[in-house]
Amino acid sequence: MDHVEGSASTNKYIPVSSVTSGEGIELAPDIYSYTNQIVNLCFIGNPENGQDWVLVDAGMPDSAEKIIFEAEERFGKGARPKAIILTHAHFDHIGGIIGLLKKWDVPVYAHRLELPYVTGKKDYQEPDPSVEGGMVAKMSFLFPHESIDLDQRVTALPGDGSVPEMPGWRWVHTPGHTDGHISLFRDSDKALIAGDAFITVRQEDLYSVIIQELEISGPPRYFTPNWMTAWQSVKKLESLHPAMAVTGHGRPVKGEWLSQNLTRLARDFDKIAIPDYGKYVGDQLPEQ
Repeated sequence: MDHVEGSASTNKYIPVSSVTSGEGIELAPDIYSYTNQIVNLCFIGNPENGQDWVLVDAGMPDSAEKIIFEAEERFGKGARPKAIILTHAHFDHIGGIIGLLKKWDVPVYAHRLELPYVTGKKDYQEPDPSVEGGMVAKMSFLFPHESIDLDQRVTALPGDGSVPEMPGWRWVHTPGHTDGHISLFRDSDKALIAGDAFITVRQEDLYSVIIQELEISGPPRYFTPNWMTAWQSVKKLESLHPAMAVTGHGRPVKGEWLSQNLTRLARDFDKIAIPDYGKYVGDQLPEQ
């Protein structure tokens, strides 16, 4: 841990939460979605197999103790993952990672295009409080965007699409929200971990976030700089025909609801997801 350094993205507590904070949902014997304040992370692995599990994403700032507690509740005292996989490195997905790495000596993996943000080389663009949305969008100027430095603890995901310590899963490059954003997909049961490529709550609206109102949505508007690419990523995920999905924000979904609404989002992304105004909204939309 000598060269691992946090920033406001891991040190700045954000006082916003939801009714589902602290809850966990088992979508399959080896897929467990846990909500930390307003963001979801996943424990991948069957508790019957003991310590054979992986953590996907690392929650909000100042969340390490809660994540460790939940891990030990599911996998037993002293549980630690074989690896941590990051869908991307926004503050609400890496907030607990410094504390987790102090407890767990495990490798971290991210897409190669995401590495500058977790090796201290590049900060994200500032959030856009002027974007069309609601109160969360307006208060997004409070959200940290600084990089962290995991030094040698983080490694690029394999170029062949495989996911370390997650046999049967593959990573899918789904940029737009960030350059190196990934989603995870398992072909055997069509399980999807979408990150923020799409979500199931209108993340810009404070009331929707608090009550976790179910609604198909694109990535959080205040932190998405490339809408054309984000649309293409949603189309890519829709083409996989997932049977179940854990998204970075909102409730896990499956079956007909997921199928119908993901198809609608892929078709009508310009109407549903792309804001009418904002400093990262371009004039051109992707071709149909």
